[in-house]
Amino acid sequence: SSFLLAVWLPAWIMAQTTPPTQGTTSPKPQNDRLQFRLVGYPRKHNEGRIEVFYKGEWGTICDDDFSLSNANVLCRQLGFVSATGWTHSAKYGKGLGKIWLDNVQCNGGEKSIELCKSRGWGNSDCTHDEDAGVVCKDERLPGFVDSNIIDVDENKMEKVRLRPVVTTKKMPVTEGVVEIKYKNGWAQICDVGWTTKNTRVICGMLGFPHEKKVNKNFYKLNTEGQQHQYRFHSVACVGTEVHLAACPLEFNKGNATGSCKGGMPAVVSCVPGPQYEHNNGLKKKLKTTVNYLGGLKGGAKLGEGRVEVLKNNEWGTVCDDRWTLLSASVVCRELGFGSAKEALTGARMGQGMGPIHMNEVQCLGTEKSLWNCGFKNITSEDCQHVEDAAVRCNTPYMDLENSIRLTGGRTRYEGRVEVLSTKASGTKSWGLICGGAWGTKEAMVVCRQLGLGYANHGLQETWYWDSSNVTEMVMSGVKCTGNEMSLSHCQHHRTVSCQKTDAKFSAGVICSETASDLVLNAPLVQQSVYIEDRPLHMLYCAAEENCLSKSAASANWPYGHRRLLRFSSQIHNIGRADFRPKAGRHSWVWHACHGHYHSMDIFTHYDLLSSNGTKVAEGHKASFCLEDTECHEGISKRYECANFGEQGITVGCWDLYRHDIDCQWIDITDIKPGNYILQIVINPNFEVAESDFTNNAMKCNCKYDGHRIWLHNCHMGDAFSEEAERRFEKYPGQFNNQIS
Repeated sequence: SSFLLAVWLPAWIMAQTTPPTQGTTSPKPQNDRLQFRLVGYPRKHNEGRIEVFYKGEWGTICDDDFSLSNANVLCRQLGFVSATGWTHSAKYGKGLGKIWLDNVQCNGGEKSIELCKSRGWGNSDCTHDEDAGVVCKDERLPGFVDSNIIDVDENKMEKVRLRPVVTTKKMPVTEGVVEIKYKNGWAQICDVGWTTKNTRVICGMLGFPHEKKVNKNFYKLNTEGQQHQYRFHSVACVGTEVHLAACPLEFNKGNATGSCKGGMPAVVSCVPGPQYEHNNGLKKKLKTTVNYLGGLKGGAKLGEGRVEVLKNNEWGTVCDDRWTLLSASVVCRELGFGSAKEALTGARMGQGMGPIHMNEVQCLGTEKSLWNCGFKNITSEDCQHVEDAAVRCNTPYMDLENSIRLTGGRTRYEGRVEVLSTKASGTKSWGLICGGAWGTKEAMVVCRQLGLGYANHGLQETWYWDSSNVTEMVMSGVKCTGNEMSLSHCQHHRTVSCQKTDAKFSAGVICSETASDLVLNAPLVQQSVYIEDRPLHMLYCAAEENCLSKSAASANWPYGHRRLLRFSSQIHNIGRADFRPKAGRHSWVWHACHGHYHSMDIFTHYDLLSSNGTKVAEGHKASFCLEDTECHEGISKRYECANFGEQGITVGCWDLYRHDIDCQWIDITDIKPGNYILQIVINPNFEVAESDFTNNAMKCNCKYDGHRIWLHNCHMGDAFSEEAERRFEKYPGQFNNQIS
């Protein structure tokens, strides 16, 4: 009996793993009762595209004549008390396969959707663009134990592992006997008829991009005489599935300990991506593999994020129309991970900036690169950045989360950091981290290692979380770049050296599932730049706030002037959480001179660099006052500076510092004519958490002839390819006043 393990299988896999050319086999309901499920992205567990299982096949319902009464009937069939709304036009993405019902009209009291009026099963004049969705009240019907909900819960998915025959402490495990979680133990698969396509699927599930041949004789010798429990007798994957459960599988008939005639347990060997190789010569190899696929932006963990691709030396995003697990898996494998766990739509990992390079990408799943898949070029009417595609890839299990824990927090997302350290005696014990110099980057690594998303705060004292009896400091001087997979990969003191050794001064973190992401509008800087010679008598306030270069102190006040390089800066929050100052209002500083509160010491650095990178002039921007100057359509302003208001930048809004505001400049009085680089860095001290710090710097070429100034080629720090970036560094500057 060859059929799919649908009960364990999340709906999105069912919907998307099989290429259109192949028929899928689906389980028959034990009786002919209808089954229902909610699927699609982005969604919560009580909402989604409504799908019905009828006559052995999942299908959708058309939104024609759809109503709240229909939604009420469907929500009750899903085990919820009622509906709070419904959606049309495939809000949760388009389904595949049949459209089972159309023109459904319920009164609202019916026990089942099949008792409502409709055109009849399978009779529809709709396309999947019209798939209906429901939003149910998040309250279950008392006593509802009906098994007809296919729960889209990852934990119900079958676990698969590789059991190495030779014990090894090296992680990840890349070769061994394939084992499947079964009842309370593990079972094997008979390898008769086993193909490399099956191996490819297993490796992809376990986070590896490629498979390789295995020495079967070695395993035959080592597994002979052992008692095996075979769960499956044959597996027939086509190689593009993202999970073993999506392949046709033949269960062992009768008792599951049956023999595997003429075979042995299936063994696979996988090739890890460069990030996970044991001999970690990682950086060099990555450069060669990732030459036109930019890797993933804005994700909290390695192997997840917004997809970025390189075209004409410029990074850009991919539109989410028709974005499926097959296409997402091509991206994941190309970047050295396994197959895709999720294909995310609707800018779930934040919005990109710059061009959108691809639309309606359709991969078969066998391609070596996303560029080998079918796709359409983009026109601005097709897509906006709110439709940027993202992925979550399967990554190898590294056993990193068991050597670190958070204690004392009100939720699992916060607490004092405790690490497992081995004493000279060889025992296991927990210890604390010295809070001195601990900051956002270190917190980012802890949150990533524990799978808790982004870092909201890195705390240097944790007296209010005094909960566990752990008191010894075992780690100090921790310094991370922020990209590490584990705290143990960061620099730290060989022997603990900590000024404040009391437990209340140990390091803590607050993690969050979402984070802000600030980006500067580079073209506006280029368009708004000019020079002003400002009289000293108009600069007393600015001098008080440290906005002039050091030589201003010895000027002949109030006579003479300073030469200022002025421009506007517009800072957008394109992330998934509001940008808020780290410090609470009680600690904001009142600046009487300008008549407002500063909520952050340093918000932006403005630097003028010589062509070899030396800083020749600087301006710094205390957060004048963070507020929503303007927002995208449909988003309302939440922050304003007037009347000691709350400060911040809402998602989808921007804060504009106009060129004519005090301190919105670099003092270039002492600068000689020549070619320079203007560099602007937002949130330079990483004071506030963001999902992506690589887009916080902007650079421009700058030509100054002693009278006028031209900016050219302004771009975000990560907007160009390395090759273009190298050319930029050698750029000789403008020789006319045309700005191309």
